Amino acid sequence: MEKKYYEVKTVTIDPTAIGLFGLAIVTLVASSQKLGWTEGTSGVIPWAIFLGGVAQLIASAYDAKHNNLFGATAFAAYGLFWLGTGMSWMIQSGLFGTALQESFDVKDLGFAFIGYFIFTVFMTIGALETNKVLFIIFFLIDFLFLGLFMSTLGIAPEFFHMMAAIAEFLIAVFSFYGCGAAVLNGHFGYTFLPIGKPFGIITKPKSTKKNK
Repeated sequence: MEKKYYEVKTVTIDPTAIGLFGLAIVTLVASSQKLGWTEGTSGVIPWAIFLGGVAQLIASAYDAKHNNLFGATAFAAYGLFWLGTGMSWMIQSGLFGTALQESFDVKDLGFAFIGYFIFTVFMTIGALETNKVLFIIFFLIDFLFLGLFMSTLGIAPEFFHMMAAIAEFLIAVFSFYGCGAAVLNGHFGYTFLPIGKPFGIITKPKSTKKNK
């Protein structure tokens, strides 16, 4: 008797929409505090953990299944950033005891922001060859981290704090648009919301073979 073999096809979701949605929500809430529309960080913590952290880590896992190195790295890195930031706020508020609260040095955050600024600069270079909406988001994240580390380290704090606040709010705006484009373009099967083509600036160099 002839055996029959069946091929099982596994389909994974496009994680862009959920990743950008998480980024949009957390930056909207966090920027409202920086801009003075809301007060304190306690109300930001849940959104930092679940939308900034968990949602982007989920997106990273699915991007990894798509073998998307750039997307998986970006979502994982920024997801972990928001988890770290949320925990830092909890330490500052005394949730883990007064000993940790009293020994907390806010300049440690400043150096973490420097590290993320460096990371975001080379990710912005990579974003040149994704689409224009993602490039704008990464470009704005550069200014967010620049403003964060300068203000946290006490360098023109008022100016750079406002820079970070405005950049963060604009990140939320463009992330909402990117999320909507990912959902609706995929749902309708055509470009319902344009996101812009890659810049085409960085191209793979042609390989040269030496004459034997």
